[in-house]
Amino acid sequence: MIALVDCNNFYVSCERLFHPAVLHRPVVVLSNNDGCVISRSEEAKALGIRMGAPAFFMEEMLERHQVAVFSSNYTLYGSLSQRVMQVLAGFVPEMEVYSIDEAFLDVAGHASPATLAAAIRAGVLHNVGIPVSVGVAPTKTLAKMANRAVKKSKLPEGFLVLDSPEKTTAVLAATQVEDIWGIGAQYAAMLHQKGFHTALDLSRVPDDFARRELTVQGLRLVHELRGIPSIGMEESAPAKKAVCVARSFGQLLTEKDDIREALANYAAVAAQKLRAQGSRASIIQVFVQTNNFRGQDAQYHRSVNLRLPVPASSTRELIRQALLALDRIFKPGYNYKKTGIVAMDLVPDSQVQENLFESTDHEKERKLMQALDGITRHFAGKPVLRFAVQGGNKKWALRQERLSPCYTTRLEEIIKAKAE
Repeated sequence: MIALVDCNNFYVSCERLFHPAVLHRPVVVLSNNDGCVISRSEEAKALGIRMGAPAFFMEEMLERHQVAVFSSNYTLYGSLSQRVMQVLAGFVPEMEVYSIDEAFLDVAGHASPATLAAAIRAGVLHNVGIPVSVGVAPTKTLAKMANRAVKKSKLPEGFLVLDSPEKTTAVLAATQVEDIWGIGAQYAAMLHQKGFHTALDLSRVPDDFARRELTVQGLRLVHELRGIPSIGMEESAPAKKAVCVARSFGQLLTEKDDIREALANYAAVAAQKLRAQGSRASIIQVFVQTNNFRGQDAQYHRSVNLRLPVPASSTRELIRQALLALDRIFKPGYNYKKTGIVAMDLVPDSQVQENLFESTDHEKERKLMQALDGITRHFAGKPVLRFAVQGGNKKWALRQERLSPCYTTRLEEIIKAKAE
């Protein structure tokens, strides 16, 4: 049996953990630059607030209903996610961290999956303070479906175990094909067109149809719906095939130097991510764009790909190449809203083909990056050392007017209690 543990309204739950005054109020968390809603409490959902809704257009409604609004604090959320995963790891010998707020647990052989699910919920709530839902089933796909059923039906116990054909059939029949893990919009439209509307319908398709219309992955999915395990556990996340760091500016920028500074910082983040997974980029893509929603502004969108002389993960090299790319695509006279870098065609560190005409001392560069990463880790991930081109005026910095302190990672922001 497989259990999927999913934190309930995770970003909202993280904020409520340190703001008990909003426990029973509607709460929303906003995306970068305080733009759109990315997490909602149940009370906010009841008000009709949609995921992705722009906060700017809801200011009057948010104030009228006394909705608590927070800027996204990914440092805080990442720290609490690690704590949740540490608690979950204590329950089972094998688990797969699926996302910041989800994990699959192998509970095979446990005498009572329901008892374990209840213990998991109680353990995470007691040790971290985050509420979770648990779905248990013979396969990962069915566990996902069971977890969704817990939330949709608001089951008071907070978990569901698909341990009988009757329970499994009921959940399959209640799940539309577009709500199945792994089924995208195009496949869902095709299945509806062919008369397959629910997960139960899909579980009954012939294998040759699944292989022909949904590929081999689709066939595995159909087998999973039938209760046949076909998607294995991944104890370590696979290396990413590309790394993208792209963010909107906190204000519109017109000066090239400001955009250079922003891009240099994004390239530094991309380089650190590459080193963390032991990869190097053979190609980088750099882009700039204006704000599509400002009809009064002239619009400009441009990107360029550069193939690096030698695949790289060095912060210095990625910044240098990214700024060369920016020189090719920047045009004065526009109000720029966003820039970014995408590292592509990744290769493992151990499989890099050197360039005969390249003069860089790669061993020296590797040691420099090791020292840089070591210092960053020592300061809890804060980039205290930077290249000069990364600047310091931060006109491009994200707008975060409702940002909570980093209670769990910065000593100066830890909660202080007074003894009377």
